Amino acid sequence: MEIPTRDQVPVQDTWDLTRIYPDDAAWEADGSALAKDIAAIAHVADGLTDNGTALYEGLSKIFALDRRLSKYYSYATLASDVDTSNQHYLGYAAKAQTLASDYQAQISFLESAILALSGEELAERYRQEPRLEDYRHFLDKIRTQSAHVLSAKEEAVFSQASDALASSTNTFNVLSNSDLEFPYVEDEDGQAIQLTDGSYSILIQSQKREVREDAFGALYSSYAQFENTFASTLAGVVKAHNFNAQVHRYPDARSAALAANNVPVEVYDQLVASVHDHLDLLHRYVALRKEILGLDDLQMWDMYVPITGKPSQTYSFASAKKIAKTALAPMGQDYLKHVDYLFDNRCIDFVENRHKQSGAYSGGAYDTDAYELINWQDDLDSLYTLVHETGHSVHSMYTRESQPYVYGDYPIFLAEIASTTNENLLTNYLLDHTEDPKERAALLNYYLDSFKGTVYRQTQFAEFEQFIHESDQNGQPLTADFLNGNYGDLNQAYYGEAMTPGSDIDKEWARIPHFYYDFYVYQYATGFAAATALANKVSYGSDQDRSNYLGFLKSGSSAFPLETMQKAGVDMTKADYLEDAFTTFARRLNEFTDLIKGLHK
Repeated sequence: MEIPTRDQVPVQDTWDLTRIYPDDAAWEADGSALAKDIAAIAHVADGLTDNGTALYEGLSKIFALDRRLSKYYSYATLASDVDTSNQHYLGYAAKAQTLASDYQAQISFLESAILALSGEELAERYRQEPRLEDYRHFLDKIRTQSAHVLSAKEEAVFSQASDALASSTNTFNVLSNSDLEFPYVEDEDGQAIQLTDGSYSILIQSQKREVREDAFGALYSSYAQFENTFASTLAGVVKAHNFNAQVHRYPDARSAALAANNVPVEVYDQLVASVHDHLDLLHRYVALRKEILGLDDLQMWDMYVPITGKPSQTYSFASAKKIAKTALAPMGQDYLKHVDYLFDNRCIDFVENRHKQSGAYSGGAYDTDAYELINWQDDLDSLYTLVHETGHSVHSMYTRESQPYVYGDYPIFLAEIASTTNENLLTNYLLDHTEDPKERAALLNYYLDSFKGTVYRQTQFAEFEQFIHESDQNGQPLTADFLNGNYGDLNQAYYGEAMTPGSDIDKEWARIPHFYYDFYVYQYATGFAAATALANKVSYGSDQDRSNYLGFLKSGSSAFPLETMQKAGVDMTKADYLEDAFTTFARRLNEFTDLIKGLHK
């Protein structure tokens, strides 16, 4: 089966970017205007903090320009991501990135100017200009980082270097998504299909073990050809993260990354510690998988095939939208109106085509629709992906409707909670409406695999990410051999004695884009755990619980994320939410064990 080229995808199955700009000419014209305005914005520095009105008006000009730039940037990246081999839109993305770097350099004076004010002086500015209250949380956030902000001149130099510091990430993206060609492999019917990230996700779930093994081998042999190059790109981005932390006087890159959301490193450490305390549950599940599959040598390519056999149900995109709406109904009619808009107005680009960005995401800007990129595969995983990305998109819609631009986005720490709450709502709905033992076992199998892939696997990634940053900080070269050895050991520790060592899983680090995102992945795990509690409140709690949840979706970045979560009903400074998630996993693992063994008698 050939993967279609972009021009072969029906227009109605693609997202409509003309609602951002009517055509490329409009984008280019806006870019020319933006370039002039970005060059002039530095003049805002003159007298910015002289009085309250000057500070308010200066901040308003900066955010107005930022708002225009985010729209411009979104069009370029969205247009490029659907075909990363398209040189025209790759050029647009590069132009947008350059303008963004220029903008950051031009406003690099801002934090230093704010921090130069004493507490009394800033209080006086509030008294002089009541409208400045609109920016109070923004200003408070800057002042919490006072020990880590450089002088205006130093920040300008650092911002001007952002393009160079991003080169390793850009190289990884082009190599992984465009230049790397995967071979053809045979599917379950013996038909030759070209391997892609999307088709791999299907083949690795095949009931035929030789299909799983061949797909696994083909994927990792493709990455192995360039493992030294991938080691170089990963080392480059790690060095950039460590350099940023060093020049901004953080003890390490992890502290620098978490400080952006005012999240203490103890939250990260607590996650890793809790996962290690409950690795016995994962080991039980891996051993059960080995037993039910009847394997003497369980391999990593056996970890994704449903234990319950080939799924009997497939999901077209149209049918999945109907199920998603029913599962999300506990959110209320207003939430469903937002879902309807996304589903009915070409906000979702769902057909997999050649050179399309792998995976899935929700993107866009404050003044655009929330656009979803998906690579649809007609399976249960695609249904969950749709619900997940729709969680992001509706979160964006509520935030943009409820907050001014300065707070019209949300930190990643909160983003993954909104998306995985939707996943948990779908799980609750499907389990609540399924009595048949086979179907129930299949759903429980999917949930357990999702928990494994999100809480356990993402924490494994987080632990490895911290390890490689610390290794580089200590002077250890991040060679392919070093990365392979340590990743393989960590993977074995997570999956336990039932997993046979020796597969090419030690090269998995080479294909994980999230290692380039600066301590991003841990938030998938914390988000899934917190979402377990929130989904139960929405599904089975009170009207107030549901109201609190919608309040969370509307909060944007108007408060620090841990404060926002406390208002929603989950205290993430304590381990309780993690323990609750593991309790749910254990309960469902016990039920699944009884069901699957009963079905195999």
